[in-house]
Amino acid sequence: MSTAEETAGGDTQPWGEVTPDAARRLLLAAVEAFAERGYHATTTRDIAGRAGMSPAALYIHYKTKEELLHRISRIGHEKALDILRTASGGDGAATERLADAVSSFVRWHARGRTTARVVQYELDSLGPDARAEIVGLRRQVDAEVRGIIEDGVRSGEFDVPDVPGTTLAVLSLCIDVARWFNVDGPRTPEEVGALYADLVLRMVGAGAAATS
Repeated sequence: MSTAEETAGGDTQPWGEVTPDAARRLLLAAVEAFAERGYHATTTRDIAGRAGMSPAALYIHYKTKEELLHRISRIGHEKALDILRTASGGDGAATERLADAVSSFVRWHARGRTTARVVQYELDSLGPDARAEIVGLRRQVDAEVRGIIEDGVRSGEFDVPDVPGTTLAVLSLCIDVARWFNVDGPRTPEEVGALYADLVLRMVGAGAAATS
């Protein structure tokens, strides 16, 4: 199993929504190539070769290299947004929902570190229209976390003078896990998720707000 398959987010069949199989193989190959070499240094021949296909076969499924990156970015951001929406829509108090959001988001970036690096760090490689769509998804991601923090401030659970700035800090902390996480390192994705959830709750003053 390839790195992209192992780390596409913990799905039973990673990228199962991509059909037919040849299109999925090309997408997996593109994830690995973009993560390893960067978008601009990767050629369509590189991608096709990794997928065991001819360059001509790639154009049957994707018109351009950018279309591949756009699809990877869109699917990745939609998965990340779904993770945060699930946590945000939970029944618990803001403290519980924020901890769940952070731990889940961090686990996704650790397990899917290869995919996440492409999704998070190749935005500027997209053309204007594709970039605008992904920026829109990022704003929705921001809104989910910001909404939980705002709920916590209103309920008195959090002490946060600057909600937008704190939201940015929380998301940056989670996203950066994709850059440094090592599957052979001392912590599992679950352990990193639990650690970061605790750090973020301290950041927003959870507990301290209730006693101040």
